[in-house]
Amino acid sequence: MRRLRNVKIVATLGPASENYDMIRSLHEAGADVFRLNMSHGSHDEIREKHRIIRQIEKDLDSPIAILADLQGPKLRVGVFAGDAEELVPGASFRLDLDETPGDATRVCLPHPEIFEALEPGAHLLVNDGKIRLKVESCGADHANCTVVIGGTISNRKGVNVPDVVLPLAALSEKDRADLEFVCQLGVDWLALSFVQRPKDVFEARALADGRAAILSKIEKPAAVEAFDDILDASDGIMVARGDLGVELPVAAVPPIQKRLVRKCRAAAKPVIVATQMLESMIESPMPTRAEVSDVATAIYEGTDAIMLSAESAAGGYPVEAVQTMDRVATEVEADPTYVQIIAASRTAQGTTVADGIVAAAREIAEKTDIKAICCFTQSGTTALKTARERPGVPIIALTSLRGTARRLCLSWGCHCVMTPELERFKGAVVNAARAARADGFAIETDQIVVTAGVPFNVPGSTNILRVAPCDERLIYNTDPG
Repeated sequence: MRRLRNVKIVATLGPASENYDMIRSLHEAGADVFRLNMSHGSHDEIREKHRIIRQIEKDLDSPIAILADLQGPKLRVGVFAGDAEELVPGASFRLDLDETPGDATRVCLPHPEIFEALEPGAHLLVNDGKIRLKVESCGADHANCTVVIGGTISNRKGVNVPDVVLPLAALSEKDRADLEFVCQLGVDWLALSFVQRPKDVFEARALADGRAAILSKIEKPAAVEAFDDILDASDGIMVARGDLGVELPVAAVPPIQKRLVRKCRAAAKPVIVATQMLESMIESPMPTRAEVSDVATAIYEGTDAIMLSAESAAGGYPVEAVQTMDRVATEVEADPTYVQIIAASRTAQGTTVADGIVAAAREIAEKTDIKAICCFTQSGTTALKTARERPGVPIIALTSLRGTARRLCLSWGCHCVMTPELERFKGAVVNAARAARADGFAIETDQIVVTAGVPFNVPGSTNILRVAPCDERLIYNTDPG
């Protein structure tokens, strides 16, 4: 299914989008990737959504990526005798391991790992940062705090600890069970929550064992500080601005977003910008102007994908939200300023033959009348490096591996096409020409650029670039391969 834009759209599935007709409508409206939120729904419900997506993929003959988002550890306070209390700024408040229901002076925090890491001066944020506590003194089973920002605290509200790296693994026991379940189902991407350091990614990669690509969610200050190493360990990144905005000053989030997107592009790894992109469309068929500007900014920055969360999972207008993102993306990418920004942010990357091939393909395509860059890829690396170049013509990624085609659905500009295994370069050129014509990228009188590796079906062997006609008769008459 051809898109008239390069940025991809990720749509979260939920109660508002769980049947065949709605999910198909979302895909036809523009959703390239479907996110299964493992924080909600039973395994049976997740399995059914997965089945529906794969049926739609088959019915439309269109590769679709499935992203399973693992919940991660959830840090919460205990319960209160009166269900809720009002904390006043300047008051003292104690967190401890005592499971007795709390009051206005204390409550249980059933996470000894937090007390182990805390130091005086650290801050704890409760209920998405609405309440801020400063640690005055602490021990192995308690923390005596001062209320900096007060408000209502109630049962089992979430706790964020922005100032320290917690001795917690990114994968809870639930996450491990969920990971194995979705890998057996056959999802394409695993999103890891609560990533603080590279070893969190290594653990998930070992458990996935090649069955799914690993995408790290950047939602903690520690992850921002260790980002280069986390990026190196990951296959992709999600900039989870919601939690970042809780644990960091909100003014710091936009420059962090811009910096992380550029680093991901330089590394040829897909990046998603997520959280509250069209939040008002949960209840309204129209977004705010600020939300449209926010979506556009992420696209101007060169992100691979933009994501809908509750808008498509639980909102009243899921299809309209996807259509809005699609329209904004199409409009932005048609803007000459977008082309200038993307070109200005392009830097030379890599020293391999493949790096040189994809850079040359982009330059040839943009300086001549080339309609598309067609890259044959097994592992997906060639397509990812081509996407890193952000060429001004479409990218057609051809592969014989369905898993590769699905994973590339998350990458900027990649139109994924299944092709049989090939042994000769002439066959590759013919297949590329057919795909370009079949999906409306070119006609017989046009030319395309074809990149491939010989010998075929060997990952990382890209070593050929050919400018080829889309007329098969000319290919057979002129191609010596």
